Amino acid sequence: MDARLNARQLAELAGWHFTKISRLEHGARSPSPNDIETWCRHCGADDQVPDLIATARAIDAMYTEWRRKMRSGMKHFQDSYFPLYERTTRFRIYQTMFMPDLLATAEYTAAVLQPWAELMSLPADIDTAVAARMKRQELLYKGTRRFEVILEEQTLLTQVGGRDVMAGQLDRLMTMAMMPRVSMGIVPATVLRAAMMQSSFWIFDDSLVQVETPSAALEITQPAEISIYSQMFDLLQGSALYGRGARDLILRAASELAG
Repeated sequence: MDARLNARQLAELAGWHFTKISRLEHGARSPSPNDIETWCRHCGADDQVPDLIATARAIDAMYTEWRRKMRSGMKHFQDSYFPLYERTTRFRIYQTMFMPDLLATAEYTAAVLQPWAELMSLPADIDTAVAARMKRQELLYKGTRRFEVILEEQTLLTQVGGRDVMAGQLDRLMTMAMMPRVSMGIVPATVLRAAMMQSSFWIFDDSLVQVETPSAALEITQPAEISIYSQMFDLLQGSALYGRGARDLILRAASELAG
């Protein structure tokens, strides 16, 4: 970093245990306003304090909003995303484990939402929630939107809802892969990749990145951070197979499923 301090040096200056730096950097602990002020002071970045404190408070607010939306029911939660999807013209979607909702069948979607609703003790309005997600898929056929999708090969193999559900989902994916406005790449599990990500993320135009966790959504709006995700997406594209290569991976997964 610009201050030319390593984690141990910063911890010593701040009077912290050195592990605190790691916990803050990796999101295991949320920084207090005092933590932010101390960090910036020792790094010569006092001018960054107001923006960083505002960002930290915004993250806390996002967690609260996520929980509030969920308590209102699954359908309301799904409907709340429609305005964002509707105004977006370029979707960049990276999924590590499960199919993105825009490409999922109703059966697959229901199988994903059911255990999540039970885990979070949400109202069990699964049917209406699935219908709300399916309504968002209408945007695939409207306007001039572009959908750039990168799937890890694991998304083809993760068992959701049983063999029949997965067979239907893979068939659906094959169809979507040939849509003119959908660019679909699949990163083979064994490829020597240029970039690695543990979490799925979506980039909405160049204005928002969303990273979902089981209990909240991290919404990133700072241009510099959005740029990092954009660069990561480009690197992941370089590791993905497209066209015939992607379709072959889907067919192989379907063949293994059929046993």
